[in-house]
Amino acid sequence: MNFKTALASLPLRQLTLSSASLALCASCLAQSPRAGLPEDPLPVVPTTWRLTNETWKLPAGETMGMVGGTLLFDVNEQLKLGVGSYGALRGERGGFITLGLAAEVHRKIIKDWYADAGLFVGGGGGRNGGGDSSTLAGGGLMLRGHAGVRYDTQRFGKLGIGLSHVRFPSGAIESTQPYLLYEYAFSSLVASDWVTTPVAAPANVTPLQSKPQEFALVYRHYKIPDSVVQVGGAAQYRSMELLGVEWLSYLDKHWFVKIEAEGAMGGNNSGYMQILTGAGYRFPLSASTAVKIHAAAGPAGGGSTDTGGGLLTDGGIALQQKISRSTALEVSLGQVRATSASFKASSLALKLNHQFGLPGAVDGATWSALAPFESQRLRMRTVSQTYRQGSPDWRSSNADSSVHNLGVQLDYFFPGAKDSMQIFLTGQGLAAYAGKAGAYMTGLVGVGAQAPLSADWFVESEGLVGAAGGGGLAVGNGLVSQVNAGVGYRLSKSLSVLGTAGYMSALQGDFRAKVVGLSLAYQFTGFAQR
Repeated sequence: MNFKTALASLPLRQLTLSSASLALCASCLAQSPRAGLPEDPLPVVPTTWRLTNETWKLPAGETMGMVGGTLLFDVNEQLKLGVGSYGALRGERGGFITLGLAAEVHRKIIKDWYADAGLFVGGGGGRNGGGDSSTLAGGGLMLRGHAGVRYDTQRFGKLGIGLSHVRFPSGAIESTQPYLLYEYAFSSLVASDWVTTPVAAPANVTPLQSKPQEFALVYRHYKIPDSVVQVGGAAQYRSMELLGVEWLSYLDKHWFVKIEAEGAMGGNNSGYMQILTGAGYRFPLSASTAVKIHAAAGPAGGGSTDTGGGLLTDGGIALQQKISRSTALEVSLGQVRATSASFKASSLALKLNHQFGLPGAVDGATWSALAPFESQRLRMRTVSQTYRQGSPDWRSSNADSSVHNLGVQLDYFFPGAKDSMQIFLTGQGLAAYAGKAGAYMTGLVGVGAQAPLSADWFVESEGLVGAAGGGGLAVGNGLVSQVNAGVGYRLSKSLSVLGTAGYMSALQGDFRAKVVGLSLAYQFTGFAQR
């Protein structure tokens, strides 16, 4: 069987969704030129961070207030592509969260005014979102189209208004509603394929300034008081363990903005997830020690946790201690509280921080200005994975139905020769879109290895661990592990397709699944301070 025949034999739905994902994954960076001469211009990619607010109409007159967060990259002057997530903040469905891929076309109307139209394709759900086709999310597939106008304030970002239409084809949600929008535009420096930055800048070139960042792997423990109850009124379990990641971007030497995503992996609350954004202030105590305070809010809920409409607030203080030039340990204490239900908890978090600097994107800057920064080998994958039954009790219902998931995976490759084995760190987020498992989501982190077979073919293996839950999958407390092995083919220097087979299991539940995956990947270069 040749390569084209093998592709043709893959399930049509899986191939179609992954092919659509490919456009979103690859085109975002396709316009970035490869590294050339030191005086060549840098690959500046206009980037947009967007927030939307709207209210969906549900059956029986119920409503659900949703907030959306989307990261979009300009492909050209008219087209943006990226990834996004929607979560409930108002109503009675706290924990209803989806993630997926987004595309938008836009056009300038008159000075400072723009018209736009777009599409979001994703998966997920939440409270009462799993089960049979009569439930809200059905299998989990979400389609959202929108059209609207935006006004550019120049200094404070863009404000917009429009109409959106949301539909879950296998569920009960179909709603048209107005939305409000805010977006902030900035520029990113990325280059297609893997390239190398100059070692030193000429004397007449001003190096780019570095913007401090932190990325952390987070373990969090919630201590829950006796007054908190589950959905339905039963007593809530007294503790919950979560695993996730956090990103901080510093605005100056002290102030930062942050986003974190965590899922339950202990405490009989599998399916609980939270996505929080906020800001904070860092007080240096010495060259290696600092105190940080923060406040954040966002959608949260799932499992048996009653967060009401879904809005969760978070505030806390942390002690951070550097243990190497770019690594720190952090202990954080705080309080979280749902604004419309009884859920609240004291929070203790342990974080392993990686501290680095990103170059500030400047139009007209050249490759020589990147001398203070190292090339970072990165890869983005849009992933379609199918879970097939691996044990009799792997699901609470519909045991004979496979579960189809869609998501995104990001890989960081350690420095090494391209023609030898390479080790990479990986993280992924997936949500169910078919298989009567709406509301199932998973977030995993791990390590992998890639080895070449020829100029175009390569093999990979990876092991991951993290949190999963929802959709009636028997994941116990939510802690799961997954191993994959696969074969890939390079379509170009930066684009590849990868087929995988693997096995996923709950560490404290009956869930066992054989995993078949197809991903389309874009290989690109980021830059971090040396």
